[in-house]
Amino acid sequence: MMLCCKGIKTGKGEICMPGLEVAGRRFRTEADYRAALRDQAKIEKIRAQVDMRQPGEVITLYGEMQAGKYRFETVVGNDFDDEIYELAQQFRKQGYDKDSRLSTGRKKARGDKKKTAKAAEKTSGREKQEVSLKDYDKNMQTVILDELKKREKRRRLMIILCSVVAAACFLYFGVYYYFADRTESDYENLADLKGDTTLSAGRSTAVTIHYTDEEEIELEVLPEYQTLYNKNKSLIGWLKIDGTNIDYPVMQTANNEYYLDHNYDQEYDKNGSLFLDKDCDVVHRNTNLIIYGHHMKSGKMFGNLNMYSSEDYGKKHATIQFDTIYEKGTYEVMYVFRSRIYNEDEVVFKYYQFLDAASAKEFESDMQEMAALSLYDTGVTASFGDELLTLSTCDSSEQDGRFVVVAKRVD
Repeated sequence: MMLCCKGIKTGKGEICMPGLEVAGRRFRTEADYRAALRDQAKIEKIRAQVDMRQPGEVITLYGEMQAGKYRFETVVGNDFDDEIYELAQQFRKQGYDKDSRLSTGRKKARGDKKKTAKAAEKTSGREKQEVSLKDYDKNMQTVILDELKKREKRRRLMIILCSVVAAACFLYFGVYYYFADRTESDYENLADLKGDTTLSAGRSTAVTIHYTDEEEIELEVLPEYQTLYNKNKSLIGWLKIDGTNIDYPVMQTANNEYYLDHNYDQEYDKNGSLFLDKDCDVVHRNTNLIIYGHHMKSGKMFGNLNMYSSEDYGKKHATIQFDTIYEKGTYEVMYVFRSRIYNEDEVVFKYYQFLDAASAKEFESDMQEMAALSLYDTGVTASFGDELLTLSTCDSSEQDGRFVVVAKRVD
């Protein structure tokens, strides 16, 4: 990615301009600045239509945003999305739902007047009862002054503690938004590199895989992933679900730990990356390929995967595109369920251990287990020999909970 500075043209022919700022966010190019202005105009229109004091309207707006009714182009829109998420969560914790409505206006004004009147009466009463320190004897004055000093120390200590907590909160949110902004920008750039052959020109994209001393396979990386593969050899594919924010590269390493907190560029990133289970093999194809990703509050990675808990949402987003770097693949959603990570000694179906079925009987048994767990019937079924794809993320409904979407390859 070529960074630009004042007065220098980028590879796309754009020029970085000073002072391109919208809603406190500064943009490097005029194109990004115009996109931010469009987002800001859209946000102002939404604010004019929605009463942010009304729980029902805010919760309904959040649902519409998650369903893709409003789409933003820049971090300005992402900031608004996070704002609505936090506000909706606050209202839900208070017991409100999309049908809730608070009374405002004249009743509230009358209530405020009554409160003001009562406060005035109390103040008047205190004024009548006020006494001076001189009204007490010297011993009592000493006791009173000591108590006042203690109170002042406690007040100062409380101010210091609150200041430290506030600073920590600001630091946390600063780091949070930094990573959120960087992640969004990085993955937008990666999406642009799909199909770009700039870095792969003149370089070999043949991959030789040594399974045993006797077995050696040579494969060619698909043209649209050659540049991305040459940037990071851990790339194993790309996952995309139309109509959602899921449009990410999928990584794979010898363990399932590294990409929990590293991005495609191998930088520390608490968003992590989507990654394929270390025991999955896209060449000698497993019965089931499992892709993991964090459930981020911002919606990044698999943050919106639990939207599939709605049958209507599942029907509208029934098709999943997962390409390995060697071949393309289209899948249809089959099961949606909640599970958890079990103890090793618990005898129960563990979806994360289902990679291969040795027989038709074993395959059918696993299908029955998942069908029993599924939140709804999609009408899609599978037979022994079909290829499956499982998307897995964390779920807060229980300790070590997981939210899972299983799909069958159809193309």
